[in-house]
Amino acid sequence: MTTKKAVVLLSGGLDSSTVLFRAKALGYACYALSFNYGQRHQQELTSAIAIAAAAGVVQHHVIQFDLRLWGGSALTDQTIDLPCDRDLSTMSQEIPVTYVPARNTIFLSFALAYAEAIHAQSVHIGVNALDYSGYPDCRPDYIAAMAEVYRLGTKQGREGNPIEIICPLIDLHKTDIIRLGNEYGVPWEKTWSCYSDGGTHEPARACGRCDACRLRLAAFAALGLTDPLPYTPTHPA
Repeated sequence: MTTKKAVVLLSGGLDSSTVLFRAKALGYACYALSFNYGQRHQQELTSAIAIAAAAGVVQHHVIQFDLRLWGGSALTDQTIDLPCDRDLSTMSQEIPVTYVPARNTIFLSFALAYAEAIHAQSVHIGVNALDYSGYPDCRPDYIAAMAEVYRLGTKQGREGNPIEIICPLIDLHKTDIIRLGNEYGVPWEKTWSCYSDGGTHEPARACGRCDACRLRLAAFAALGLTDPLPYTPTHPA
């Protein structure tokens, strides 16, 4: 039997790492794809490389382009402050400045090209519509629309065998994702969720104050677990 191939979008964060280890456990031959797009949190690429190695992927490509050219996000424009110390209960009420315009459309386009070139059956992405702002490119209706692009925009799709977009985390809370990652043995200490660059410390330390850190810390705490990622000593409890 031929092993199924999967392209996995891997940021190095908690969600994408869980998706990769899940795909591996389900028997896919995994081809990881990461992006250096000029994001301020470059540390996530170090984590992506470590996670890809830990999962034993077949290939791992890091694609480089620079979204700092036009900015539009706190992650690509250093003049925009990162949101910090926000109330978790209000995060879902608006799309924050950390939204990067059309980022997942760009990522999924690269993934589609890669998947069709290697004859993969699916693209796996760790989008999640709960616990945060519901980024416009993380919602079910967006994924459904991109699935139609995958069908219409490729030879493989027009021939009746479209590449599937698999989003196993889209309806899960962060606590559920951590539980799932624990089942698959995700090495959380190798992941990176923080929107900051980790500073000059070795190992890098997450800030503990940005939205991504606060959601991650809250989820581990809700499960009675300690996040193994090192944080700055001054981050709020």
